[in-house]
This record gives sequence, structure tokens and C-alpha cells, in this order.
Amino acid sequence: MNEHVPVPATAAAQSGDTPALPHNVEAEQQLLGAILSSNDVLDRVDDLIKPDHFHDPVHRAIFSMAQARIAKGLATDATTLKNFVADIPGLKDLGGAEYLLRLQLSAIATSAARDYAQLIHDLAVRRELIALGQRVTDRARAMRDDVTPDDQIVEAETELFNLASAGTTNRGFVSFLSALYDAVNMANAAYNRGGKLAGISTGLTDMDRMLGGLHKSDLLILAGRPSMGKTSLATNIAFNIAKAWKRGLKEDGTEGTVDGGVVGFFSLEMSAAQLAQRILSEAAEIPSELIRKGDLTEAEFERYLHAARDLERCPLYIDDTPALPIGQVAARARRLKRTPAGLDLLIVDYLQLLRGSGRSENRVNEISEITQGLKAIAKELNIPVIALSQLSRQVESREDKRPQLSDLRESGSIEQDADVVMFVYRGEYYKEREKPGEENLEAMTRWQQEMELLHGKAEVIIGKQRHGPIGTLELSFEGRFTRFGNLVKPWQQGSDPGY
Repeated sequence: MNEHVPVPATAAAQSGDTPALPHNVEAEQQLLGAILSSNDVLDRVDDLIKPDHFHDPVHRAIFSMAQARIAKGLATDATTLKNFVADIPGLKDLGGAEYLLRLQLSAIATSAARDYAQLIHDLAVRRELIALGQRVTDRARAMRDDVTPDDQIVEAETELFNLASAGTTNRGFVSFLSALYDAVNMANAAYNRGGKLAGISTGLTDMDRMLGGLHKSDLLILAGRPSMGKTSLATNIAFNIAKAWKRGLKEDGTEGTVDGGVVGFFSLEMSAAQLAQRILSEAAEIPSELIRKGDLTEAEFERYLHAARDLERCPLYIDDTPALPIGQVAARARRLKRTPAGLDLLIVDYLQLLRGSGRSENRVNEISEITQGLKAIAKELNIPVIALSQLSRQVESREDKRPQLSDLRESGSIEQDADVVMFVYRGEYYKEREKPGEENLEAMTRWQQEMELLHGKAEVIIGKQRHGPIGTLELSFEGRFTRFGNLVKPWQQGSDPGY
């Protein structure tokens, strides 16, 4: 039965001055009719269509009511709905409950429901684009001292990206065959990659061995007390990856990163110049304090300049804007990802210096919003994200000062959202502060022996790893150059370490 269904009069259609927004009332009627005819249709379109996608408010209300009833397992058609629709504004003008029956009877084919849903979704996106353009125009016209044009650009980019992502994040079920295909491809990439890594190499052999490299869509937390060297370790990893970057043809035939990676570094504590100085200190092997004081020989200065020239082409991008909201971090990361160079790794130093949206009631909820935002960035851009984190002071009160998961400040959300949690620990730092008096020769001798064992060594404790083992690995640490490196094991003394 293809009885004609009256077209609801919309505000846009009634106005002779305002051009009608993109919409298709007939498609909305056909989709609603298909759902009322066969409730199973909703399962086929539920990931694509939402109540707000309907242009006509009457249709929006009918869809919401039908969706709620079907979710409860209640039979939903024109007959079962007619007792609940009397309060829908505008429905009476269309014939009241009789309109539902005409919708149901006029549904042409439930098999085309997905096509109708896609059309309704696309038209809704067009309407939102028009509204977004109007909002951007209105904001630009409003002369406010507290909002800069750059802030408005970031806000517009964020809204535009959110609009582009709408309807694409819910993949629903995939077949086991499809999942197997992806898993085999990952294993094949790991087998063929140098070092047998599935992820990006950090340049630190033992860390790569424990983690399998840095994996796409993972959020890694690198935590430690002040002076443990977490910023130095993050900087070393960033430098190693950017230095190894190579572009070429990937296995799927597209052009992109084939080794190393393009690194984005949000330095909320140090300036970009200070961070660059740390990297140059490591590369030139000149103590950073000598660089700061300018106390360099001519040969050292030449070496410093030579290292700077070598690093000019390193794809390492630094943003040192303080107190960034998590929304702006996401927007700026997306912007870098869209450039021809792309983005392969994001580092944030450190997450407690980020701000939330301002809607959180307390700091714990704000940290939860930030960690969820960082994890969302990792998944959305398909890159690993390393976020540095401070530890609470309770570490200092224990005899064994090796950190634990419970030492993370506002630890619940950080531990929950992270795929990997790592702690940097340098026993040498604490042992230095236990130096006995010169008069106690026995204690001094014992202290010197213990210092000798700890000197130049650091531990990275992997307290959580969602897809791998936990444990402790040892690295070398050269404080003069703020550099972590591969530690030569005792059995490798006098031989090539192979790193």
C-alpha cells in the first residue's frame, strides 16, 4: 500500500525569506515507516542515525519514542505507540495517531532503510556545517578581549573534526575472519621489521624487548618523582625516533613513515629552546650546564654547532604553550597529523599541567577527563601517546622508594586508561643523600661500595602492560648529558654489546 503521507510543514518551508535547510521529509517518513513495520530495521541503522539527525521535530520525537521502546524489547508499531504520542507538539496538525498508521502503511521496502538512514545522516551533517559556519562567523564578529583569533581557530577546528568523526567511531561487530586478518598483518609487520618489533623502536634495546616497541593507539604513562629523569627519558626517546625517521613506500603501497617517526612534543614545563638544548647536549656530548653558562672551548662550540646542523632535518615538533586544555592538545595534534609529514608519536610533558574543559567538579574528575582525552587522541590518530606524570610524595616515606601504581597522583583514572604504565627510578639519587660523615670510616666504605654499584644506572619499572609482561629493565644514565642509553651487561664486558 503506497498511500500518500502528508508532508509536515516545517518552519523553513513556511518562511519565504529564509532558504530551507537541507532535508528530505520523505526519506524520514520512509525510515520511520520501515521501523514501525519491522522493529529489526532499527538494529541495521542504529549506529548511523540519531534523533537529532531528523529535521522535522515530529519525526525526531517519534523516532526517540520508538527507539526507547525497542531497546526495552517492547513491540513498537502504530497501534502500540498511539496512546503515547498525544503530547508530541505538532503531531495533532498532521492527524494525530492516524499519522503513525499512514507512516507504517506507506513504507515501500525495509531493505532500503539503510540508504534512507544514510541520506538523513548526510543531510543532518550538511545542516550542522551551515550552523557551524554561522557560529564561526558570529564569534569572529564578536570583539572580545578574552578570546584571541587563534583560540577561535582551534575551537572551530575541534568542532569541525568532531562533526567529521560523528558516526564513524562505532564500528560495531566485525567478523572473526576480519580480526584474524588484522592480527596476522600485525604479526607479519613485527616479523619483517628490523629488531622484530611490531611498534616504533625507542632506540633503547631492553625497553623495546619488553614493550615490543611503541604501538599505535596505545597510551603510555611515564611516571616518576622529581629529578628521576622522566623528562630526559621522554626527550631521549623522542630524539631517537625522530633521528631514525625515514619516509618511503609502506607495505600497503602508500607513501609514509617506514622507520622511526615524526614526533610531536607538548612541553608544558620547559620552553622549546630549553628542550632543544637538552637534545643538543646529548647529541654533542657537552654537559648542559656548560652550554647554559657559555663555558665552552672552541672545539666544543664547533662540535655543538655541528650537532645542531645534523639535527636540522629531524622531524621533531615542539609546542611549549603552558596550561593547554586537553581539547586544544587534540586539535593541534590533528593539525600536525594532517600536514604532509604526518604524526607518528605524541609526547605530553606532563599531564598534570594540562587543563580539562572546565566542567569537572574536582581535580580527580579533571585528571580523568584528561587521561580519557589522551587515550582518545591515541585511538583517533592511530599513534602511540606518551604522557609523563608526577608521583605523590608517599614514595619518599617508604624505605624502598621504588614507585608503585598506587603512587600515581589521582591514580585511579590514570592507571585505568593507560595501556602501559612505566616508572623511572634512580637509586643513585637517593643513595647520594645518605652519605655518612667522614668520621665513620666503615659506613663511608660501605656507602662508597653501594654508590659504585648504582652509579650511572637507572631502572624503568613496567607496572602495567595491557598486552605484555611487567617487570624491571635497566638503562644507563649519564647525568652530564641527561642521557639514557642501553646498559652493557656484565657478560658483555670486553665484547661488542651489539646495540
